[in-house]
Amino acid sequence: MSTDSTIHGTGEVIVSHDAHDAGLEVHHHKETFITKYVFSQDHKMICKQFLITGMIWAILGGLMSVLFRLQLGYPDSTFPWLEDILGKWAKGGKIQPEAYYALITMHGTVLVFFVLTGGLSGTFANFLIPLQIGARDMASPFLNMLSYWFFWMASVVMLTSLFIETGPASGGWTVYPPLSALGDANLGSKGGMDYWITGMALFVVSSLLGGLNYITTILNMRTKGMSMTRLPLTIWAILFTAILGVLSFPVLLSGLILLLFDRHAGTSFYLSDIFISATQKALPNEGGSPILYQHLFWFLGHPEVYIIILPAMGLVSEVMAINSRKPIFGYMAMVGSLMAITILAFLVWAHHMFVTGLNPFLGSVFVLLTLLIAVPSAIKVFNWLTTLWRGNIRFTPAMLFAIGFVSMFISGGLTGVFLGNSTLDIHLHDTMFIVAHFHIVMGVSAFLGMFCGVYHWFPKMYGRYMNNTMAYIHFWVTFAGAYLIFWPMHYEGLAGLPRRYMDYSGWSSFNQFGGLNRFISTVSMVVFAVQLMFVFNFFYSIFKGRKVISKNPWQANTLEWTTPIRPGHGNWPGEIPEVHRWAYDYGKDGKEFILQTEPLGADEQHH
Repeated sequence: MSTDSTIHGTGEVIVSHDAHDAGLEVHHHKETFITKYVFSQDHKMICKQFLITGMIWAILGGLMSVLFRLQLGYPDSTFPWLEDILGKWAKGGKIQPEAYYALITMHGTVLVFFVLTGGLSGTFANFLIPLQIGARDMASPFLNMLSYWFFWMASVVMLTSLFIETGPASGGWTVYPPLSALGDANLGSKGGMDYWITGMALFVVSSLLGGLNYITTILNMRTKGMSMTRLPLTIWAILFTAILGVLSFPVLLSGLILLLFDRHAGTSFYLSDIFISATQKALPNEGGSPILYQHLFWFLGHPEVYIIILPAMGLVSEVMAINSRKPIFGYMAMVGSLMAITILAFLVWAHHMFVTGLNPFLGSVFVLLTLLIAVPSAIKVFNWLTTLWRGNIRFTPAMLFAIGFVSMFISGGLTGVFLGNSTLDIHLHDTMFIVAHFHIVMGVSAFLGMFCGVYHWFPKMYGRYMNNTMAYIHFWVTFAGAYLIFWPMHYEGLAGLPRRYMDYSGWSSFNQFGGLNRFISTVSMVVFAVQLMFVFNFFYSIFKGRKVISKNPWQANTLEWTTPIRPGHGNWPGEIPEVHRWAYDYGKDGKEFILQTEPLGADEQHH
């Protein structure tokens, strides 16, 4: 389609419709390198900052997993090169217990928060919200910039903890007290824990600044005609994600502040008169309960699962409709299920605590609510499958990752039914079954959704395509590798194999899994290597990728494809277009796609 027909639909001139359009001239000020690339207030540049920072963290987090998988796969072997890299943490070429637990802790923290929350939401919320709702930028570009730089400061603090003498935090990514509250408990409970708490506090500030900005922008800055029911599902998913974050992250922050008080101010929020074997004395604290911390942590911790997965769901819904050349099936049901997940996400946190001595009746309530959240999740799965059904599917790299996401989400979700049952959970809790479940349903699924989004919107971000051959290799190795790594862990968990142990070789009942652990470790290294290929593809394509020559390379309907190939600060060079229809008019009236800016025909009804 020509530029005119793309923007104007029937050739008529579209006029300015929004108050935020009036200040367009402020976007033409002269920018320096610092204001354009460093302290940028352009949502598209901030998106790239979040994405690249998240990618750096993903490499570090993945490398940590390779190191501890090396230990799990080959517990009796020594690797002299490890000592060259890690020094005292790998004496004699063998990872030390303190280093192993630090790797486990930082791997979880980095990937859950810094990659799949900051990297995923920060990237696509910033990039898509103004472009898909028809806004020049975020409601507050300055707060948006601050959001990234708080994330950067949190990253610096967390990274610094890796290099202090006593090492980083090593109490698990959930940092349960009393281990995290007692500075003398182990090396990872000393300075590294303070760095962890400080880094997470800065991260929460970043998330709150971003979330409030996202909500305000979506509710107040939509262009004329962009009613809430005409929003793409990406924007609905990001809106509910932001609401989850704004309501739950403050609870984590309060819990961490109380933990800091227990560590340094002599308070007893989580500590009581427990006996310490090293000193042969009881603590002077009275009345505290480590279970209180678990309630505060998981009140964020379970919504956090959906903070990670909802944006991926939105990206997958959009890419799937575009590449099936069909309207998304059950648009309002998809929105309703997002809303139901958002509400129920706050009502299921205690299913992480079935083995804490929770009242059995209360446990049964949380079992019911946990199983109930499977209903809106199932609605989404059926709607994705129905969207694919009899579609004219284009197997682009983004589409493959979208389909892979649905597969992983189904597989991981089904094992959640086991863990949501409090009786079964007594056996499965803290086994490798848990590791398998949440890595598939939350970790791998979210990564597949993130890759789906990067491959699909890369041409709009950088004006070039990523290399398809490398993209297809990336998908198949990642998809197959993820199943080969995590599916066998279910069987280990059913057999009772506990997680977080660095060596099972002295345990006669689990010797049978030695070969399987070596296999899992080998596959994890191959999958990690392929992620490095993705990173190469990403940066190579920024500079050398095939150039985009069409404003709408995927023939999609949403507003971002009406902007120039490389939109400047302000997104649209002229007036912001008016919206006349929803985002999913594919295969209608003999047309393969109809842009949202195209006015309705005489016989068409408003959506």
